[in-house]
Amino acid sequence: MMQANIGFIELPFFTNLLILLVLARVLGELSERLGQPAMIGEILAGIFLGPSVFNLIHKTGEIATISELGVFLLVVIAGLEIRFDDILRSLKGKNIIISIMAFFLPLLCGFGVGYLFGKDAMVTVFLGLCIAITALPVSIRMLMDMGKLDSEIGKKIISVAIFDDVLALTILGLIINIEDTDKSLMTIARVASVSLVKLLLFLSLLWGAHYVLKRLSKKEHYIEDQLNTFVNRLKARESLYALLFIVILSFAMITESLGFHFIIGAFFAAMLLDGKLIGKTHVEAFGKTTNGMAMSFLSPIFFAGIGLEFSFGSIQEYSLLATVLGISFFSKIMGGYLGSRLSGLDPASAWTIGVGLNGRGIMELVIANIAYASGMIDLEIFSILVIMGIVTTMVTPILLKWSFARLERKP
Repeated sequence: MMQANIGFIELPFFTNLLILLVLARVLGELSERLGQPAMIGEILAGIFLGPSVFNLIHKTGEIATISELGVFLLVVIAGLEIRFDDILRSLKGKNIIISIMAFFLPLLCGFGVGYLFGKDAMVTVFLGLCIAITALPVSIRMLMDMGKLDSEIGKKIISVAIFDDVLALTILGLIINIEDTDKSLMTIARVASVSLVKLLLFLSLLWGAHYVLKRLSKKEHYIEDQLNTFVNRLKARESLYALLFIVILSFAMITESLGFHFIIGAFFAAMLLDGKLIGKTHVEAFGKTTNGMAMSFLSPIFFAGIGLEFSFGSIQEYSLLATVLGISFFSKIMGGYLGSRLSGLDPASAWTIGVGLNGRGIMELVIANIAYASGMIDLEIFSILVIMGIVTTMVTPILLKWSFARLERKP
């Protein structure tokens, strides 16, 4: 796609924001009507308005800040969808075989792509990480649309996606504060080992908080009743919402002070907000309000911001783009397939699980955006990862419908 011959004229900030939000929402709505996630249209809105096409809007510091808030809320929403018990379930029995194969085979294939094309160690690590991840929100949405969320195959896909998201964000926490992107894998491993100690310290704190909450919740509705009593004494509006956000921001602050990205703390803290621990009503109300803020405004700006930074012209190695796309599909399907077969599933079920794990979307784009903003990958790699996220998210629902239909025809 060629860039249009339009000179850049800097418009007032709120004018830019209005144009960006309107087009993101319009194209997001169009994407939904075509059976695709809204984020596809929102990214395209940024591409059209940005330097790649019409060159009307550039990503300013203000837009970047709003995008950061969008990332924060998206990660909180992802954390709200995962319980500590879900993680333990993903590690139980033969599920662990699928989870390990579906993550580490694509991860190693991504490393192989980076090595084959002579990329430095940090780029290689992020290629592997983005290829290995499965976006839990995308998986849930696909399975809900097909009415398969509560099926045995659907539950296994969600279980593996939970494992992938948690492990990917944990690895991100280990490497995100490595400043020199030209370091060797050995040096990265040494620095990451120091980060691992810090991360274990944080996870110990998190587990301690979970343990205390669980002990307190043994008395039925105890925490929920205490929260209600406390909130009812306050005169300010949305006090509960503010209180829960203070908890999440506190964990985000702790991870930042340890040298990690704030999303690590936000993600794991949101997991603490279990309906069984603090009350289903509170969690549902918090989730509804958070979803409203994110999906109506902050999330479209975040994805449109990715489109603003995307650059067709930066992609010089089309062989790398083709290889990343091919490996992203092949390795994830094969990882899920082989893991499922090793766990005793039949070929059709194993294939369906492998296909269902291919939707990357939200979490992969969040990680790619963080890596680019931190200077760990260049614009070419970032743009390739954006294309991979869009293509895998668009194609996977089509393949998954076909796979479920094939599975149901099985005698």
